[in-house]
Amino acid sequence: MHDDDGMTTSRKTRPLLAALAATALLAGCNAGAGTSTDDGSQEPGDSAGAEDGGEDTAAAPEPGGSDETVRVGLVAEPASLDFTTTDGAAIPQLLLDNVYETLVTVDVETGEIVPALATEWEVSEDRTTYTFTLEDGVTFSDGSEFTAEDAAFSLDRVSSDAWTISLKSQLDVVESVEAVDDTTLEVTLSRPSNSFLYALTTRVGAMFDTEAVDNLAEQAIGTGPYTFENWDRGSQITLERNPDYHGDAPYFQTVEMRYFDDANALNNAMLTDAIDVVSTVQAPESLAEFEGGDFQIVEGTTNGEVVLSMNQQEGNPLADPDLREAVRYAIDHQSLMDTCWAGRGELIGSMVPPTDPWYEDRTGDYPFDPEEAQRLISEAGAEGTELRLRIPSLPYAVSCGTVVESMLEDAGLQVTIDELEFPAAWLETVFTNKDFDMSIVAHVEPRDMANVFGSPDYYTTYGTEEIQTLFEEADTGTEEEQVAKLQEAAAVISEDAAADFLFLLPNLMVADPDITGLPTNAIKESFDLGDLARG
Repeated sequence: MHDDDGMTTSRKTRPLLAALAATALLAGCNAGAGTSTDDGSQEPGDSAGAEDGGEDTAAAPEPGGSDETVRVGLVAEPASLDFTTTDGAAIPQLLLDNVYETLVTVDVETGEIVPALATEWEVSEDRTTYTFTLEDGVTFSDGSEFTAEDAAFSLDRVSSDAWTISLKSQLDVVESVEAVDDTTLEVTLSRPSNSFLYALTTRVGAMFDTEAVDNLAEQAIGTGPYTFENWDRGSQITLERNPDYHGDAPYFQTVEMRYFDDANALNNAMLTDAIDVVSTVQAPESLAEFEGGDFQIVEGTTNGEVVLSMNQQEGNPLADPDLREAVRYAIDHQSLMDTCWAGRGELIGSMVPPTDPWYEDRTGDYPFDPEEAQRLISEAGAEGTELRLRIPSLPYAVSCGTVVESMLEDAGLQVTIDELEFPAAWLETVFTNKDFDMSIVAHVEPRDMANVFGSPDYYTTYGTEEIQTLFEEADTGTEEEQVAKLQEAAAVISEDAAADFLFLLPNLMVADPDITGLPTNAIKESFDLGDLARG
């Protein structure tokens, strides 16, 4: 609405946030693929039967009423607690919304951006000044007060050398940040940006204590419903209920995030009552083990596009666009998904999931056509070309890698699979050094197309001038222009065979039948633990 002073004002009541399962198999599947949010508008979901982006399986009991522990099973353990300098989704999955909070967040039931540590905000008519009113009386878990000075410090710090991961670029549009008083923060942008407010819902919007950032890798001090308790490396991370939390206290006193080496170990832990929740099923064919038993199974969608990346740097075989097109034609995506992920998931053909407003089905751009693949390979004189498929040691990548290898060899290429330990080896070899021809990884952050394909320096090696222009026009334009430009960008990326998009990962969870607050869809970076309870 518009106030009399000409300011655009957004005021919404704070809802009880739905818990998010930002899956363990995705934790690190992004491998630092930044959350470059392409806009700040709502996320109407139109997949997996959840039109609004995800519904809880049941209403949770009264919060804060138990001294129980909930045990959550995952696979990809964080490499560090510091998501400002360490890539991978496992850290925000654990800490965002649970230990660290943001000024605003996404309500997964409506897709709206809603208040968190900010109770309201105003946007100037020219869309370059945001004035946030902060909740009063909030404290960090070390007892210090959260004020606008902390908020200004946190946002300024993203653009400093303290943040080193690529997704820090989401806040490049910020020109200045000022703490007007203890509960008022003013952020000035260099230009209008559709993505700015949405970016604040991600890890770049996390609020830090000005006096507690010296050891972020091992210590997490935030304002959230849980506090970091301890880390038994290789086994589990424990969170405890924050006794001074400013909002509704969570139901569970303790959360144990337990990490397992493989899918079988994770399943066995659930079957033997060693854990209460499988945050994501690592072998979808194993769901039969739980069907008909004393378990609940949740199935929905995610933001996790499983991407077959292709190194297009000069001198590499896949710098040839004809050879990249051949790769896309050579892959039977339905057969691949049926084989390596038990047919669970969705074929989308691009870097845009159906829960984004600019989604279009692009599976028709490169339908399975082995004869066309062979023709392109022959015309390029590339028969027998050797390609190094370097994949992370994550279940979906390992399962799908052998299928990709077989299909590309059927088309006349030679493929060598290297399985790299995740996260460290994969991040160094593929993500940082770009020493690969192809890789397979799931980019799980919301609205990350611009970050993944907007820079030639990113590991995907694309980032043409044309695509950068489209992303900038989408960010600065009207809502209608934004949707149109991002649809155009997705089409250009697909048609240029900048990568192949194998399928969209499903959200598959298994839990005790009385666990409530489990989401249908996982469309945020965090696994929001605050709404989990026992009914």
